[in-house]
Amino acid sequence: MVKREMAARQRILDAALKQFAHCGYAGASVQAIVDAAKVTKPTLYYYFANKAALYQALVDSAHDERFRLMQSAAEKGATLEAKLVEILNSLFDFLKGHRELIRLAFATAFASPGELPDKMNYLKKPQRNFAFIHTLIKRELANGGLNRRFKSKELAFGFHGMMNFYIMAHLVLPNCPLNRKMAEGIVELFLAGAKKKKQ
Repeated sequence: MVKREMAARQRILDAALKQFAHCGYAGASVQAIVDAAKVTKPTLYYYFANKAALYQALVDSAHDERFRLMQSAAEKGATLEAKLVEILNSLFDFLKGHRELIRLAFATAFASPGELPDKMNYLKKPQRNFAFIHTLIKRELANGGLNRRFKSKELAFGFHGMMNFYIMAHLVLPNCPLNRKMAEGIVELFLAGAKKKKQ
């Protein structure tokens, strides 16, 4: 029974993602979502209080998955450089299979207030994700591996900005190759300016 309920919930999320990604929040129709998911409106409202809650669930899932992937990827690297490469590579892999979800998350960040549900909370989870990168950078700076001319937040913004720029670039330029080699190049470029200069 639980499996069947989870499958219904996932069908609703999948159908809603397509509607929101193609029509925006205001243009998305609850009827179109339930038709595509092959459920009734009461079933949708059993899992999600309203259309706004459904939209929030999708945006949250994008940021939660990014956070989970970053944590898992960072554990694979022994050095900051290796951690950042693993993080980028895992996010690039995720993007390949979840373009619409990532596009929705970015669209939400840049939307005008009238394009989003009332009381939409879209800052807390991205800020948590940034804080994770900031913690990695802070630790390396404290250990003397990065140039102390820069503050930890400046460095974290630098890397976080590069990471998101390449992800956004891929959304508009799908032929831009996002792979491990690209991840290594981005990290090398970032660290070339951030690393402590050798005496």
